Amino acid sequence: MDQSPGRPRGADIVVETLERLGVRRIFTLSGNHIMPIFDALLGTDIAVVHVRQEAACVHMADAWGRLTGEVGVALVTGGQGQTNGAAALFTALAAESPVLLLSGHAGLSEIGRGAFQELAQADIARPMTKASWTAASVDTLADDIARALRIAREGRPGPVHLSLPVDLLEAPAQAVPPSSAPAEAAPPSSAPAAAAPPSSAPAEAAIRAGEPGADLVAAVMAELGRAQRPLILCGPVACGAAGRARMAALEAASGLPVLGMESARGLNDPSLGAFAEVLAQADCLVLVGKPLDFTLKFGEAPAVAPACRFVVIDPDPALVARVDPGRLAVAGAGDALATLAALARSCRARPSDAARRPGEGTDWPAAVRAAVAYRPADWDDRRGPEGRLHPVELCRGVAAFLDRHPGGTLICDGGEIGQWPQALVQAPRRLINGVSGTIGASLPFALAARLHDPAGPVVAVLGDGTFGFHMAEFDTAVRYGLPFIAVVGNDARWNAEYQIQLRQYGAARARHCDLLSSRYDRVVTALGGHGALVTRAEDLPGALEEAHASGLPACLNVLIESVPAPVIRRPKVSAP
Repeated sequence: MDQSPGRPRGADIVVETLERLGVRRIFTLSGNHIMPIFDALLGTDIAVVHVRQEAACVHMADAWGRLTGEVGVALVTGGQGQTNGAAALFTALAAESPVLLLSGHAGLSEIGRGAFQELAQADIARPMTKASWTAASVDTLADDIARALRIAREGRPGPVHLSLPVDLLEAPAQAVPPSSAPAEAAPPSSAPAAAAPPSSAPAEAAIRAGEPGADLVAAVMAELGRAQRPLILCGPVACGAAGRARMAALEAASGLPVLGMESARGLNDPSLGAFAEVLAQADCLVLVGKPLDFTLKFGEAPAVAPACRFVVIDPDPALVARVDPGRLAVAGAGDALATLAALARSCRARPSDAARRPGEGTDWPAAVRAAVAYRPADWDDRRGPEGRLHPVELCRGVAAFLDRHPGGTLICDGGEIGQWPQALVQAPRRLINGVSGTIGASLPFALAARLHDPAGPVVAVLGDGTFGFHMAEFDTAVRYGLPFIAVVGNDARWNAEYQIQLRQYGAARARHCDLLSSRYDRVVTALGGHGALVTRAEDLPGALEEAHASGLPACLNVLIESVPAPVIRRPKVSAP
């Protein structure tokens, strides 16, 4: 449809609204239904990153949201373009990452008539989002965009999906083609922004929880004062740079242990060392934006002591219901970062009122720090067989590289190999696949991390199975000049699943998880990047430096020993 003079198309309204609300970059893959938006983006200041697969652009938006706190915006076409992209929403939802997925959609005037790629897209995305709906009018598109961005950011951050019918994008304002579809054909949440929120959207009270009230803060401080072995645990939204700074500030002000949990390994999160040991001793768990879920063994014994009491501060009141009322000491609404700041202020304002009362004869905070910092001494002696590195050797090489080149970003991905760098490598910024446990996001994450920080090195440690998900994004990295280093731990198998087979069924029944020991480095070289094969630990430092000096997207194909991920426990000391 031709644009009428002086009357912007729906696509122009979408783009103008995004730009007005501060969106600086869109991660996208083109397709029929969204070409009007591609046209409308011309002449704007919004940067476009055009990728090779729809899930990749959603993973990039996820990483952008985690790194910046802004809403990461992904744009895909309708039909299978939308379903490909929607699959990556699950990772963003579990990571509490603010993401907006905009998808093209069959025209409203053709719904119910067998339209091209007609699909109930809002229904598909709804279980993986805070809200999902289909725009219903060109004149409410601006409100739809504004509302979607708000929902993604407020309360517990997370992804939002909005489908954009192509006839709305092509139509001038106030000239929308009437829909011939029966009313029931529209998705249940398809409504203009002025209508009631879709059923999948959180209640406004939950969205706008904000800072906890003074009475709630006082009640939390009182409960902490009664506890002898408290732990303050924070969810994924507090595990970014801003959140970790606030956790550190609260720990300094209170003297209490404050820990972030963002791993699907839960109690076995390798970055938390022997955390399981001290969790079982805690007598009070303060959950700040941290759901009581499988990562805490649902609060059940023996992982958590039966007498342990809970304090829950969360933007989602429904999560309070997960705690046994008989063990719930304090509960209230509050955003995680605002709550951390409020508790720190309360501690600093009342230095004479000790927030903690460590157990007699013990230093509980020091005991927690020692448990979290613990790594087995024999790790220093781990060596791989001839022609392969042990994952510890790989991680020591990466850690030394990041020490030599400060200001870097570490990305960890993969079932088994991805756990080792979480235990052994430190970096100012870290991105992991998160509570979803879904693998495959590391290469898109690396591109977003490089866009976020053009200076510091970006190193992604991933498995060979993981590499196959999005290896074509090296093409994207080359096109946009985004150098990073992918360190592929290649053990020629889907090792996480192989380890499950060994544990549960025995070696004789460990089948169908083998891969080829492929030359992934040559794949990257063919795509225009830098590649190298590493089979000896002593060669890894030089290979990392060469990859960094190349200025190209790089792949180090590191042959490794196939071992399980670390489960860190301190040896028990026998009583004399």
